[in-house]
Amino acid sequence: MVVNVAIVGVGLVGSEFIRQVLSTQSKKIAVVAVANSRAFLTSSAPLTASWKEDLISGSAKPFTLDAFTASLAVSKAAHPTVVLDCTSNETVAAYYPTWLAAGFHVVTPNKKAFSGDLGLYKKIKELSSQPGSPLVYHESTVGAGLPVINTLNDLINTGDKIVKIEGIFSGTLSYIFNNFSTLDASAKPVKFSEVVSVARDLGYTEPDPRDDLNGMDVARKVIILGRVAGLDLTQETVQVENIVPELLRSLPTDEFMAKLPEFDEHFAKLNAEAVQNGQVLRYVGLVDPVHGKSSVTLARYPASHPFASLKGSDNIIAFTTERFPNPLIIQGAGAGAAVTAFGIYSDILKIAERTQH
Repeated sequence: MVVNVAIVGVGLVGSEFIRQVLSTQSKKIAVVAVANSRAFLTSSAPLTASWKEDLISGSAKPFTLDAFTASLAVSKAAHPTVVLDCTSNETVAAYYPTWLAAGFHVVTPNKKAFSGDLGLYKKIKELSSQPGSPLVYHESTVGAGLPVINTLNDLINTGDKIVKIEGIFSGTLSYIFNNFSTLDASAKPVKFSEVVSVARDLGYTEPDPRDDLNGMDVARKVIILGRVAGLDLTQETVQVENIVPELLRSLPTDEFMAKLPEFDEHFAKLNAEAVQNGQVLRYVGLVDPVHGKSSVTLARYPASHPFASLKGSDNIIAFTTERFPNPLIIQGAGAGAAVTAFGIYSDILKIAERTQH
């Protein structure tokens, strides 16, 4: 049976997902609705490669969540229907219970519902955990297409005990510290501000790099994994080390970039202390169910540790459990439209398999 997909948010990731579905000529997935913040289009037949033109045509209607949802009634009556949220919008995330209560499945890379208000998270869990209830998949909220949440669920569902989850969850901070802090004697020393500037020029950072350096994106991923592991984590209960120098936190972006070199000595000292001890600096998120202390910190790791040898902007996540005292490690590209869309595609195929009658 075909699963119909209605997409809210057709930017980079949403567009790439549609491209992947069309290019693979999937027999299991039909995209029947698309919406941006202004308009939406619903079709009784699968949308084609002309969907962008169709969305700005006269047949598109003004977008509201209620109108978009009402337009999907025919789709849901005919086939299992997935609402795919490719926004990063809190209002859309808060609408998930409405979709679930109406019988729609939900798939998303949007972290807001799973790392924000704990009450919303618990409501989503409640509505999606009963026999026969709609399904919710959000693999791409952590590590893009890497099988992080799926692996964690498998460990928990088979009765394994999570000792800790530790990872470099930010491709941006992975790139910055892999280049800044290395034990490779042949590597030319670089200044912290220069690495940040290059990362920004390459498009690895947010337009304001402080949105990466403040650790909040990593904290959201720590909260998501902690909640999947059964912990009631919130932004108040996760200790986050903001590595943006305090004097630079409230400046305009350009002024922040101009003044960051004044703190190169501070970061050089931290790195020198690590290197003298045969260690490197890595910005790491930790979920610690045993001690109840989940955190995001700039930590040191010896050369023998898998985190120390990471290259480029890869993510790496290590699960230490009762059955895996030597951690089970997942590593690879944790950002980018193609791999994020892959994670979404994979989630929707799982729903297609689970809803076959």
